[in-house]
Amino acid sequence: MTTDLAAPVISEEAISVWDGRLTMRIKVAGAGAPLLYLHPAAGLRWDPFLSHLAESFTVYAPEFPGTSVGDPYAIHAVDDLPDVVLVYEELVRKLGLHNAVLVGQSFGGMLAAELAATFPGLTDRLVLLDPIGLWREDAPVASWMSTPPEQLPALLFHDPTSEAARTLLAMPEDPEMARAATAGMVWAFGCTGKFAWPIPDRGLRKRLHRITASTLIVWGEHDRLVPPTYAQDFHALVADSRVEIIAGSGHVPQVENFPATVRVVDEFLRRGRAVTR
Repeated sequence: MTTDLAAPVISEEAISVWDGRLTMRIKVAGAGAPLLYLHPAAGLRWDPFLSHLAESFTVYAPEFPGTSVGDPYAIHAVDDLPDVVLVYEELVRKLGLHNAVLVGQSFGGMLAAELAATFPGLTDRLVLLDPIGLWREDAPVASWMSTPPEQLPALLFHDPTSEAARTLLAMPEDPEMARAATAGMVWAFGCTGKFAWPIPDRGLRKRLHRITASTLIVWGEHDRLVPPTYAQDFHALVADSRVEIIAGSGHVPQVENFPATVRVVDEFLRRGRAVTR
């Protein structure tokens, strides 16, 4: 299996939500049953994992409020995490997505879990990739927002020198464009961090039992940002769930060990239901 996938044709939709106070921008690609992908704190990047999913599904990837180019102040339309959850549920309805597969990475994993817990009928298949959302004093989640940009690769990847890591974090060669990209990442951290700072725990632990969707919990074996011990915490709290630990990878297993990650995700989505404990 290879990450050298042909980029799909990606279109963009703009949907007005939140009583007209917010316009959500969504990247759409692929064909087939709907799949909603919620991106991590740094914003949406269309990577080979999304291209792979688009081979079997119609992938809808919304940009979190404030992270869309040209619309940075959209973040001011939402005040707290319950607002965000309601915004995304409204977006799902306006897109006409019925029982879409729900996939979330890191911050997007927390948001996906919140959505599935608040609206149990929204999806019956949930994939969480190294989600934040829980906190343990004996295994604190690292502070990605206060980590200098040059130290982020070591926090996110088991091997920050790997080609996959360098490709994901590559900046434009043009200095002005590189500065703009860095500023955009910092702003995206601020927009998402509004709902996860200083401790990425907004009470999700007490809501996870409400999730009825069959859930796949995927974790990088060497995750330095969110220790892998959290995988078992999520597993213990979500009734119909299973855990897959991805060897040789850190916080972004679908990038660092693409073959192993897509293998377990594909198997789960084909089977449809996890084995209930």
